[in-house]
Amino acid sequence: MKAGSLLKNLTTRTILSKLCLLECCARCLVGAPFASLVATGLCFFGVALFCGCGHEALTGTEKLIETYFSKNYQDYEYLINVIHAFQYVIYGTASFFFLYGALLLAEGFYTTGAVRQIFGDYKTTICGKGLSATVTGGQKGRGSRGQHQAHSLERVCHCLGKWLGHPDKFVGITYALTIVWLLVFACSAVPVYIYFNTWTTCQSIAFPSKTSASIGSLCADARMYGVLPWNAFPGKVCGSNLLSICKTAEFQMTFHLFIAAFVGAAATLVSLLTFMIAATYNFAVLKLMGRGTKF
Repeated sequence: MKAGSLLKNLTTRTILSKLCLLECCARCLVGAPFASLVATGLCFFGVALFCGCGHEALTGTEKLIETYFSKNYQDYEYLINVIHAFQYVIYGTASFFFLYGALLLAEGFYTTGAVRQIFGDYKTTICGKGLSATVTGGQKGRGSRGQHQAHSLERVCHCLGKWLGHPDKFVGITYALTIVWLLVFACSAVPVYIYFNTWTTCQSIAFPSKTSASIGSLCADARMYGVLPWNAFPGKVCGSNLLSICKTAEFQMTFHLFIAAFVGAAATLVSLLTFMIAATYNFAVLKLMGRGTKF
């Protein structure tokens, strides 16, 4: 009989704990910063697309240059060094953005929970209370006994809140990073423009009736874009030779990889703008309410 009642109590406690867990998850979903979640997804997707496709596109460009546009290694030695340097920068960019995106997402949870607690949109959970304690100036525990009874998860979140508690700095860093990424976005359009011009020239060669120029005068000159020095030989490819290059799978793949990298840069830029708008709004609300001057 005692064993049966004990089993019943354990079952009841298990059900109650599961219900509390479901309630906690539901409250967290209600208080989730959806703008930051969308921005984080865009950031990870855009950075992965930009870095992965950009790395392979640079490798393809290196092969195209050394195969068709120059026979002297010294002509494109500097270009290869630049390409390798950009590839190492891509590794660092990917690592930085994945880390910074995670920090911005945590900051989004942090400030959004504080703002919604101010407006009373939802009741915070244990973690929410710990995170927003340094923002909203929550009540401290009464005496040492109250402090000892504080939940360990709440204390961990409270420490995390103190660490993340500078949204004004996050806004400033994100703003500066957005300006820098605008330049990256503009630079990623340059190879797309070069390859598109080359592809357009090839289309004119393939369909000579659409142009009045002779096929032999239609060329792709890598020197005019600064890819090769002016003394590089041959430096340009014309006519049917250029058309044969455009038909290769290597050229087509590199062209599409640069387009994908450009799209990834655009997605990353949109995510940074979303982060900046959301973080600025949360910080402005908290500061307006007199609770965001220092976190």
